[in-house]
Amino acid sequence: MKTMRALVSIVACALLCGCGSSEGPATSVAAAPAAPAAPPAEHQHETPAPPAAEAAPEIPLLEQTVAYGEGARSNLVGYLAMPLDAAEPLPGIIVIHESWGLNDDIKALTRGLAGHGYVVLAVDLYGGKTAKTPEAANALMGDLYADPDAARRNLQQGYSYLEKYALAPRIATIGWDLGAGWSLQTAFEYPGALDAAVMYYGQVVTARERLRPLNVPVLGFFGAEDRSIPVREVQEFRAALADLGKNAEVLIVSRVGHGFAIPTGAGYNEKAANEAWEQTLKFLEQNLKPDGDGHAVEDSA
Repeated sequence: MKTMRALVSIVACALLCGCGSSEGPATSVAAAPAAPAAPPAEHQHETPAPPAAEAAPEIPLLEQTVAYGEGARSNLVGYLAMPLDAAEPLPGIIVIHESWGLNDDIKALTRGLAGHGYVVLAVDLYGGKTAKTPEAANALMGDLYADPDAARRNLQQGYSYLEKYALAPRIATIGWDLGAGWSLQTAFEYPGALDAAVMYYGQVVTARERLRPLNVPVLGFFGAEDRSIPVREVQEFRAALADLGKNAEVLIVSRVGHGFAIPTGAGYNEKAANEAWEQTLKFLEQNLKPDGDGHAVEDSA
């Protein structure tokens, strides 16, 4: 039986050789939609704290820094986590970081997803940089939004990496804050190719003409007390998706604000975060493993 050890070897070889292809899934989209807006600055008085303690994963994980594509000046380098032993290729998830960058919080979330039977790639939209102050985060976001096409190519190569090298039969995106807007953007880019998109308190789209081509199941979480993303806009987003008959669930979480799902953030709410996480895992299971794909994980003993 084919095991994930063979797949790990393929992935490792790809890392050593680099990933030169920028090809993404074939689509019929004539032009890319507008990039998501930069997230508002409500939460940017915060400073990221050291990562919260993690529970040990239930299954052994492979964790690696990986080169998943090529940027304008250097390789695109992200963080990969996946079960070390499995009976078959696993569904893939692209993790998209907050405005702080690909830091330890995002890596912890990546490991958390991998422990549920996924090959998970946390992409880096900042070229290896992370922010520890609001001013630094603003500067990095400014650079990102000065060239949104580079971010699109980055995510495209993340998708191609999971599809071609990890052999993922299905692929989803998930993002928080800055990354949530890009998770939705990726769903616009790849209708019929991406299998699911999750967004936590990111910028929404309310224009029906932009939402009409969307053909990806979407799950979104938003804080009822989030001053940076008004509830009215979230309600318009939800209503537009419903009117268009889209497969989407947009949840407004009571008594929480922006950043409620990240344990080190000032807005963290443990109860709301845990409930959203369980809903996220169920949503991913339904859309990435509808026939039991990727369930079987061999005992490493």
